[in-house]
Amino acid sequence: MPHSKKIEDKLQALPDKPGIYIMRDRRGKIIYVGKATSLRDRIRSYFRQSTLRSADPKTRSLVNTVEDFETLVCRTEAEATLTEGRLIKDYRPRFNVLLKDDKRFLLLRVNRREALPRFDAVRLQKEDGADYFGPYVSSAAAWAALEFVERRFALRSCRPPEPGPDDHKHCLKDVLRHCSAPCINKVTPEQYREKVDGACAFLRGEKPEILKEIEAAMTKEAAAHKFEKAAALRDSLLLLRRAIKERALSTRTLAMKAEDAAAGVAELQQVLGMIKPPRVIEAYDISNIAGTLAVGSLVCAVAGMPQKQRYRRFRIRTVEGSDDPAMMAEMIRRRFARLIAERGERPDLVLVDGGLTQLRAARRELDGLGLRDLPVAGLAKKFEEIYYEGALSGQLSAVSRDPIIRLPENSRALHVLQRIRDEAHRFALDYHRALRRRRIMESQLDDIEGIGTKRKEDLLKHFGSIARLRRASVEEIAAAPGVGPELARLIHKVLATTTAEPHPEGEEHAPDQD
Repeated sequence: MPHSKKIEDKLQALPDKPGIYIMRDRRGKIIYVGKATSLRDRIRSYFRQSTLRSADPKTRSLVNTVEDFETLVCRTEAEATLTEGRLIKDYRPRFNVLLKDDKRFLLLRVNRREALPRFDAVRLQKEDGADYFGPYVSSAAAWAALEFVERRFALRSCRPPEPGPDDHKHCLKDVLRHCSAPCINKVTPEQYREKVDGACAFLRGEKPEILKEIEAAMTKEAAAHKFEKAAALRDSLLLLRRAIKERALSTRTLAMKAEDAAAGVAELQQVLGMIKPPRVIEAYDISNIAGTLAVGSLVCAVAGMPQKQRYRRFRIRTVEGSDDPAMMAEMIRRRFARLIAERGERPDLVLVDGGLTQLRAARRELDGLGLRDLPVAGLAKKFEEIYYEGALSGQLSAVSRDPIIRLPENSRALHVLQRIRDEAHRFALDYHRALRRRRIMESQLDDIEGIGTKRKEDLLKHFGSIARLRRASVEEIAAAPGVGPELARLIHKVLATTTAEPHPEGEEHAPDQD
C-alpha cells in the first residue's frame, strides 16, 4: 500500500519506547487512539502489506483512512494506559468504538430455579444453572424472539427478583395484557412456570404450530387490507424463523463439537498408549512479564469439552525473576498437595504448556508427592510437538516410548490438546491483565498529595479493592478512616478520569488459590 512521504518518514523515526499514538484522517480529525509498549513496532505493523491482506475489515478501513499520525512517549506502559484512557474519553474516536470486541453474539437466558423466572438477553454464558438459547448471529432476531415469548406466553419482563403488589402499581404490562401478573396472583406460580416451560419449548423449536398462528394472523390482516399490520407480522415471522434456525444450528454445532472432542480423547489414548482414555485433562500455563505479576492457570476438560467451574487461578509466590519451569513446579506442587489433602478427584492426564523443561518440572513435583502413576504431557507451541514420558507404572500399555510425538495437523487428538492448552493460555493471560489493570489503578493513588503508603493500604483495606473505591461516592470515601471531605473529593476526581474495565471472562468461576 503506498503511503505519503510524511508517513514514511515518520515510520522511520519512531522510537522503540512505550507511549500513545494518535491517528488522524485527511481533515485532521482524531479517528483512533492506541497505546504500545514499543511505538516503533506497533505503528509499523499497521502499514505492512500483510496487514491489508490478512487484517479484519475494520482494521483495513482504519489504515486506509489514516492521513497522519503523532506519538507521545510515556515513561511506563502504565502511564501509557492511563493517557490512552483519558484521550479516548475526551475525543471518542470512531475507530476506538468500531474496534471494540463485539464478537460475542446474543443469547436468551432464563433461570427456571427462580420463583418467577424471566427471560433476558446476555452475551456471556455462565455455569449458573440457567437455560441458554442461542447464540443468535442476528441481534434483531434475538430481540424479536425475546419480545415475542414475553407477549405470546404473557411472561414478566420486570427486574425485581420476586415482584409483588408494590411493583405492580408502577407496571403497565398487565394493563396492556402483555403479562399474566403473577406478582398479584392473577396466575399461580405453577401456572406461570408452565408458561415459562412453553416459551423454552418454543425457543428449542418444539412448537412449530405457533409460527403457523403468526402466519395465519398475517394472512388475515392482509385480506382485511391492513397491510401495515400484515407487514409487521411478516417481519416478526421472518425474524423468529431465523432465531429458531440459528438455535437449531447452534445446538447441532455443539453436539458435533462434543462428538469430535470425544473422538479426539479416544485417539489420544491410542497415541499415548494409555490403558484408559484421559477423560479428565487438566492443563497448566504461566503468564508474566519478566517475572513480574507472575500468575498461573489451571483449566479442565472433561471428555474433551471445557468445564469452567473447575478452572483455577494461582499467584506465584516463591519464584523470583523469569523462571517459567520453577513457576510451573510451584503451581503443580500447590495444586496437587491440596488435592491430596482434600482427597479430590485426580485428572487422568496433566498437560503443561511447554517442552521438556516444563514437563520435567511437573514430573518432579508429582513424584515428590507420591503421584508417580499420574501421566504428564507437554505441548510446545513452536512445532506443536507433544513431549511425553513413557514408562509410567500402571497407566501405560507397551507402546513406543519416544518422548517426542509429532501428530499430523488434522489429528483430532492434537486438536483436543491444542484447544485446552490455548484455553489455559487465555485464562492465565486474562488473570495477568486483570492484575496489571488493578496495579495501574492503584498507582494513581500514589500521585495524590496526602496519600502515602499507609493511607493507601488503609483505603484498600477499607473498600476491599480499587474497583470498589472507584465506585464509591465522595461521602463514602470521606467516611473512611483518616480521609476528610477535601481529600475524598480529590480521590474521587482522580479515579473518575479512567474508564472502568470489566473482569476477564471466566474469573467468576475461578477462586484464586492464593
